[in-house]
Amino acid sequence: MDQHYDLIVLGAGSGGLAAAKRAASYGANVAIVEGDRVGGTCVIRGCVPKKLLVYGAAFRQSIEEGPSFGVTFKDVSSDVGKLFDNVREEVDRLNELHKKMLENSGVDLFSGWGSFLGPNSISIKDSLGNKKVISSKNVLISVGGRPVRPSIPGADLGWVSDDMFMLKELPDHVVVVGAGFIACEFSCILKGLGVHVSQLVRGDTILRGFDHEIVSLLKEEMIKKGIDMLFGKSPTSIQGRPGELSLLTDDQSPICCGGVLFATGRRPFINDLKLHLAGVKEENGRILVDENQATNVEGVFAIGDVTDNINLTPVAIDEGRAFADSIYGKNPRVVDHSLVAKAVFSDPEIASVGLSEKDAIDIHGESGITTYVSVFKPMSQALLKQKCRCMLKIVVENKSDRIIGCHMVGEHASEIIQIASISLGMNATKNDFDKTMALHPTIAEEFVTMR
Repeated sequence: MDQHYDLIVLGAGSGGLAAAKRAASYGANVAIVEGDRVGGTCVIRGCVPKKLLVYGAAFRQSIEEGPSFGVTFKDVSSDVGKLFDNVREEVDRLNELHKKMLENSGVDLFSGWGSFLGPNSISIKDSLGNKKVISSKNVLISVGGRPVRPSIPGADLGWVSDDMFMLKELPDHVVVVGAGFIACEFSCILKGLGVHVSQLVRGDTILRGFDHEIVSLLKEEMIKKGIDMLFGKSPTSIQGRPGELSLLTDDQSPICCGGVLFATGRRPFINDLKLHLAGVKEENGRILVDENQATNVEGVFAIGDVTDNINLTPVAIDEGRAFADSIYGKNPRVVDHSLVAKAVFSDPEIASVGLSEKDAIDIHGESGITTYVSVFKPMSQALLKQKCRCMLKIVVENKSDRIIGCHMVGEHASEIIQIASISLGMNATKNDFDKTMALHPTIAEEFVTMR
């Protein structure tokens, strides 16, 4: 007989793990199905290993800057392969940790790819081709997304972000294609690890959706650090063999390089779920849900990147927990997607919460807002020959004096904006910031001293 559960979770990424463990804590009998490693994109091939590589690149840069602080290193070598090995070792540790946490939570883990047989039945196919069927009252889809390769000749010669974490060594020159989070982060990581980087951007700017002034300063700093940013160009083909590639652009100019990274977007990973057998509606490759994460089919829910709403790990986690709280904890709640902080771990990093200046003007009118901006060189850069600027910016609604946007580019931007987001969530005003005593000398004090 088929095993029956109160809840089946498809996908053991951040959102699925959060939902499964929270539901189990309420006494639900839970199964989670995962065909890959436990931990999902964030832990296995996303946020976590990427941030470790960011630290690795920054550490190398700090050594190079040592003489400015009177510290001279002799016989220093940089083994990029060892860095990647250590990152993979930490990912392995986290993978085992998450499996252990599921076990301790009483959640049954099924290793294999799951697909629908009906609204309440899931077929699981393991790596050997064996099949098993389990059923449940509720099914939660949380299988995340996958990187997209462009449809050009030779695209299979390039990497996607997943591939970067499996590298043993880096070529001298890498072309990064894209303008979003992943493209900018890897451009800076690779440059920090000693690689010559060309970044191919289809439009005339990077990081669409972030405040324009913040993005402009980041772009200037990335160029100053030696990243060759090529705007208004798109790839049309790749020729050659791994390590010796020629990428052709739409203006017919070839770029010779050792590797090409396609950071050209991600799509929900839903093609093999057989959603039609459950009657679940999708639109433009994403699963449609309401504010309670419910699909059009009773008992079938979806969270995270498969809904293509706000594709960030903390959002998926909160959606998963809200689902479990509502269905199994008898504590109905809806995730507030209106105020989500975001960060790009570029060099320098940028972070933002609330409305950009443009979005604020669209809502409140140009005369309805006031912006405050501070641009400066932080004290940590004072002794360096090549200095990197910071920018802090707040957007204020004039009628209420409420701060509706808080943006930053510079060191520790993500840490500072995380705390600033609490203030925005509590409807803090410009006067509240002005009344706050500055902590000197810090970067964050600029947020409470702007006049």
